Amino acid sequence: MKINKFEDLPIWKSAIGLTIEIYDVTFMGKFAKDFCLRDQIRKAIISISSNIVEGFEKNNNNEFIRFLKIAKGSAGEVRSQLYIASALGYISKEKFDHLNLKFQDLANQIGSFISYLEQKRKNGEFIRK
Repeated sequence: MKINKFEDLPIWKSAIGLTIEIYDVTFMGKFAKDFCLRDQIRKAIISISSNIVEGFEKNNNNEFIRFLKIAKGSAGEVRSQLYIASALGYISKEKFDHLNLKFQDLANQIGSFISYLEQKRKNGEFIRK
C-alpha cells in the first residue's frame, strides 16, 4: 500500500471529523467559559491530526511511527479531558459516551496502523522512505 498524500489517510480523516465535534461541544455552555480546559482539549485534538501529518511528511517510516505514537497519546489526553468535562457537567453522559467511544476507536486505528508500519519495517518494506 502506497499513500501519496496525507489527505488519503483514514486516521487523518477521522481526526479531522473529531476535531470538529470537539470544537462544537467546547463552544457551548459552561465548557465555553472554562478557558483552561476548553483550550487544552482543543490543543490536544489539534495535536492528533497535526502529528499524523507531520510524521507522514517526514518521508521516513521510523519518524512516521514516532509521530503516530504521539498522536495516539494525544487521543488518550482528549479522553482524559472528556472525563473531566463530564464530571463537571459540561457535557451530557450521552455525549461523553459517544465521544469516548470515538476516541477509543481512533486510538485503536492509529495503534493498528503503527503495528502495520512496524511489521513492514521489520520485513524491510517501507511505506515512506
